[in-house]
Amino acid sequence: MTLSISSSLTLHSHSFFNHQHQQQRSFTTSNVVVCSAKSLYTPKLTAAAAARIESLSQVSGVLGCQWGDEGKGKLVDILAQHFEIVARCQGGANAGHTIYNSEGKKFALHLVPSGILNEDTLCVIGNGVVVHLPGLFQEIDGLESNGVSCKGRILISDRAHLLFDFHQTVDGLRESELAKSFIGTTKRGIGPCYSSKVNRNGIRVSDLRHMDTFPQKLDLLLSDAASRFKDFKYSPDLLKKEVENYKRYAERLEPFIADTVHVMNDAIAQKKKILVEGGQATMLDIDFGTYPFVTSSSPSAGGICTGLGIAPRAIGDLVGVVKAYTTRVGSGPFPTEMLGPGGDLLRFAGQEFGTTTGRPRRCGWLDIVALRFSCQINGFSSLNLTKLDVLSDLDEIQLGVAYKNVDGTTVNSFPSDLRFLEQLKVEYEVFPGWKSDISKIRNYSDLPKGARQYVERIEELVGTPINYIGVGPGRDALIYK
Repeated sequence: MTLSISSSLTLHSHSFFNHQHQQQRSFTTSNVVVCSAKSLYTPKLTAAAAARIESLSQVSGVLGCQWGDEGKGKLVDILAQHFEIVARCQGGANAGHTIYNSEGKKFALHLVPSGILNEDTLCVIGNGVVVHLPGLFQEIDGLESNGVSCKGRILISDRAHLLFDFHQTVDGLRESELAKSFIGTTKRGIGPCYSSKVNRNGIRVSDLRHMDTFPQKLDLLLSDAASRFKDFKYSPDLLKKEVENYKRYAERLEPFIADTVHVMNDAIAQKKKILVEGGQATMLDIDFGTYPFVTSSSPSAGGICTGLGIAPRAIGDLVGVVKAYTTRVGSGPFPTEMLGPGGDLLRFAGQEFGTTTGRPRRCGWLDIVALRFSCQINGFSSLNLTKLDVLSDLDEIQLGVAYKNVDGTTVNSFPSDLRFLEQLKVEYEVFPGWKSDISKIRNYSDLPKGARQYVERIEELVGTPINYIGVGPGRDALIYK
């Protein structure tokens, strides 16, 4: 593919830390019978767009390509109308997915899968997710109060681990300990909860069915935290209060609890369509991300199998979601970061403030090296490029196409060495801005020439087609390419 513009190359160093279904469906588990109703809202799709969505595999997934906050929830919300089940497989309330209903009302979801706005969809929280029950119930209550029915529409794995308030306290104490080397976590207790899981003294959802042994297990966890952190105050009164709280939580949670491994595999055998919603993103993966500035789970393709208990061969199409630029929250390397007014312009134009924390996100140009790395790991069949409209007012747009060593040689892949990442330089291609509003455009051919050149150059560099292009926050603000 040849660009008709003359893309200039520049080198910059970077800052390191700085079809709606009308028929009724029935899902049966040991606890729940779910009968669907009509969807809240279905954007009108062209025949080509509908055909593209309907062609997705029986088990498909939507995963983040960058450092999170790419806009995965919106695509899941749209695709959910064509799937019977939407499932979360990892992470916890550190995921923040913002979606809008037909009236433009904003919903910020953290634990409940984004398919919840479609009343035809069963939402599953898998065994790989860590669940903070007070937060979950607050989220459900908020949805219910806004007319979104959750009754009988959410199943929670009996194997999922419980995240307690003390995990959140410990998260903050741990960050304070790290001082200048802090990770920049959401302080939602995700890491400490996964630590309890790996230490094999965690408490699972199924343990709520055995309140005779629950106090002893919780005492062990709290005592362990008190011995590790001198500022963590543990007392018998704290234990007693938590046990009483969880007796009430257990009673409320019981209708939601299911053997989701059986539910998922039974659904696969019955040829039901399943959509997996990833939390966080590949560059925050515990193994493949910018360790230690990562999350505590596997937001890449492998996490689908381990977090839901389904076989790799059952997984089909995976759609990678990537912003037209790059953002990240918290500490860690960010090769294409824009400091100063440029970063501020992107931040305010894109409203880049964390759904979960409200923190301002660090902003920069799209990083093709990181994106290609993410595509390799996950084997994406297509990409969803989001927030292309945010770039509309820029005079020029840069694309980070390669990493260079100090001696000018090319770095072949995304490095694991953070010190090395700090020293490398980024090679950019520069594109002229299109300087026009594209938020009302719904056909790819109607995009300005500059916008199409930008999209097609990304496809050429990563070798993966961009099938969906976001041009605004609304459900209908999506171009099917």
